[in-house]
Amino acid sequence: MSDLAAARARYVALIARREGITSPRLLEALAAVPREAFLGKGPWRIKSEAARSYRLTPSDDPIHLYDNVLVAIDARRRLDTGLPSLWAHFIDLLDIGERDRVVQVGCGLGYFSAVLSKMVGPKGRVIAIECDERLAARASRYLMSYGNVAVVRGDGCEDFGGAADVIIIHAGFSQPHPHWLQSLRPRGRLLVPLTQRDREGIAVKITRKGRGFQAEAVQQIRIFPGQGRGTSALDDRVADWWQRASALAPLRFRRLAQGLPSDS
Repeated sequence: MSDLAAARARYVALIARREGITSPRLLEALAAVPREAFLGKGPWRIKSEAARSYRLTPSDDPIHLYDNVLVAIDARRRLDTGLPSLWAHFIDLLDIGERDRVVQVGCGLGYFSAVLSKMVGPKGRVIAIECDERLAARASRYLMSYGNVAVVRGDGCEDFGGAADVIIIHAGFSQPHPHWLQSLRPRGRLLVPLTQRDREGIAVKITRKGRGFQAEAVQQIRIFPGQGRGTSALDDRVADWWQRASALAPLRFRRLAQGLPSDS
């Protein structure tokens, strides 16, 4: 086994152990997708979960990317790839199956789009949405060989061509956008970070059940804020949404009203 292959195997084992992931489909996807294929040329600016600032990798050897580290996309904006263990944990919670239709809002450079592509298989579909024009263009290039992935430039708050089994939001919003809820198929799942202006908040999993929805707080999160119509009410007052979601497990509601769920 080459040094790079060994590093990738250790990376997958680390994530599996840390998050208690047992899904073979997810672990196989993490092992199959080369992280370096979704980044620019090294050296790279990386940081651990607890670090305050980025550090430069010693070289452009991709082996440095196979650790549970954030990789800067735009260090000035504090925009990065996301922590691998965190997003692997979220993906695991969503119980993604073969043939599922998955929508990502904020796909960044497409690494997790590729992971999801492997999970849903050739008969599944991944709609990878990115509002930043340059990032969307790069993601399109990186994902050209993934035939079941479509990269769309947009904010994810408009029609994305049909219902979804799973919707994953990779940015912070003040509340779930009504379009995301309406687009879920029966038993469909939505993962959305609900945040305030300081980027702090809680990731919430919402499942469509019958005529309503069930929301469960997953864990606290700090994340880059979303853009577009979904951010129109991004202020501290709407923190009530995720405070209620974290206080009640699960929280059941039928519709969104004034930024708050109406109990069923």
